[in-house]
Amino acid sequence: MSKLFQLLLYICIADKLHGQYEGSGNTESSYNEVMPEQTRYTPQLDHRNPHWCHTLSLSNGEATCFSPRGGHYRSTLGTRCHLACDHGYRLLGRASVHCMANRRWSGTAHCRQIRCHVLPLIEHGSHTCTEGVAVDSRCDYTCDKGYELEGDRTRTCLEGGFWSGAEPTCTDNDPPMIKCPTSKVRLAGPGRQTARVSWEPPLVKDTADMTLTDVTLMGQEPGSDFKEGIHVIRYKVYDQARNKAACKFIVRVEVRRCPALKAPLHGYLTCSSDRNNYGAVCQYHCDGGYERSGTQTRVCQFNRSWSMSTPVCVRFEINTKVRTAAALLDQFYEKRRLLILSAPDNSDHYYRLQNMMLQRAGCGLDLRQVTVIELIGLPPREVGRIKDRQLNSEVIEGLRQALRISRAYFSMVLLDKHGVDHERFINPTTSEELYSIIDNYMMEEEERERLEEKRDYCD
Repeated sequence: MSKLFQLLLYICIADKLHGQYEGSGNTESSYNEVMPEQTRYTPQLDHRNPHWCHTLSLSNGEATCFSPRGGHYRSTLGTRCHLACDHGYRLLGRASVHCMANRRWSGTAHCRQIRCHVLPLIEHGSHTCTEGVAVDSRCDYTCDKGYELEGDRTRTCLEGGFWSGAEPTCTDNDPPMIKCPTSKVRLAGPGRQTARVSWEPPLVKDTADMTLTDVTLMGQEPGSDFKEGIHVIRYKVYDQARNKAACKFIVRVEVRRCPALKAPLHGYLTCSSDRNNYGAVCQYHCDGGYERSGTQTRVCQFNRSWSMSTPVCVRFEINTKVRTAAALLDQFYEKRRLLILSAPDNSDHYYRLQNMMLQRAGCGLDLRQVTVIELIGLPPREVGRIKDRQLNSEVIEGLRQALRISRAYFSMVLLDKHGVDHERFINPTTSEELYSIIDNYMMEEEERERLEEKRDYCD
């Protein structure tokens, strides 16, 4: 059945009903009894009226209408309209309505704007949107200084009411910055092989973190003593995201040194510190039977040269022509030890036995820096000698009186380097016994060590 035929049938039925209402005696009451509430004010149908229904309009949308009377009619009876919303709006209600006989449209509709949810703030970042939460609004994400964006940089509100892409994150991938102190060069002080070096802590900064506390030192602490040479000091720092940065610098300690000294011929050196570093003190010593000619001590100076001139060790010469015992003893002071042997005559049995043992021990006594003085006989034939060199009678008498040495019997007196009476013997004594007394009670540790080095010299 065509739409035009349906419309004409609808009009004929309406005209017939209208005539029945006019022929009744009580028009109003009959109308109320027969007609339902909604048709009480239905006007007389007129399909020729171009404005039978009010003109249909749709805010934020469009109504496309088709009328039986032609395309120029939009609200005649029987006009059908299709409703559609603009982009970014959703239709709520009927998508299609028609103009009814009661001069009303068969339904209503309106367009509601489509909105996406409000985007949450991201940690360490922000976003800006072109149209808020409306469709096609574009939101651009940016991160705070020191952070990098990972994920979608932009999100767009789609017609479905949801955002494109996924929420990005701001990640701290930027390592901190660290600046170490400049390299240090220090000179060791006099007599030292180390130098104390200090520095300020490194400068650390991070674009994301306000403060950095995870700073680690790899090397010696500032303010500590550094040995001679090059030392690499390293620092490393981590930010809260465990990004790492590192730096390093060099601490160089220099020890100024003089040319190495050689031990003198027939002698040796003892030096403090490291023997030839700035401030080192070296002392010259001579072997038994030799004495030093020149200065005893030399010092390594800042200009890398030694103070004073080089001494030498010369054979120990004893002046036996002196007139007093004191003059003789002064020659041995702090240089050699003395073993004074006394006997009534050279035929004394104890003397001959002791003299034989001393001749055999001559090398060992010389290593221990011992000089033997013999006082033999009685005045006026009394003899005093050092090896084959004779002593003055006044010197002999002075020695006997100063050291209380009797002429009546055999005896020996052992003096240290300061002329102190250290040991007395009234019987012959073996070389081993003499060596033991000298080594254990009259030598310092350093002298014993040197003696040990030359232990096989006399074999």
